Amino acid sequence: MTSCSDRDTIRRDEAADLREAYERGRKDAQDSRRRHPIATTLTVIAAAIGIIVLALAAVNGSFSRAGTVVDKNLATATNKAQPAARNAATQASQAVYDATSKTTTADRTDAAAPPN
Repeated sequence: MTSCSDRDTIRRDEAADLREAYERGRKDAQDSRRRHPIATTLTVIAAAIGIIVLALAAVNGSFSRAGTVVDKNLATATNKAQPAARNAATQASQAVYDATSKTTTADRTDAAAPPN
């Protein structure tokens, strides 16, 4: 016959083993469901775009009118963004040119100076 304290010890050991197996199972399940953050981000963006298109279709009465609204908005955004992008590219090009011409001038000045 086993004593009461022996049964309690066995139950505690079984509970600890059960808890450990449960935690291992949870960790294995999490590892098998790992997702790539970029893929998740792209999926969320695609879902948001889909919801916006559905909302526009509901507001405008059809998908073709909603598509027209989206096309107009994209064209407006493109027309506003092109000059800004060109300006930024021109400024960046000028900054690179200025930086390289200053370095070249400084190198020539250092080379022409007599050593001390």
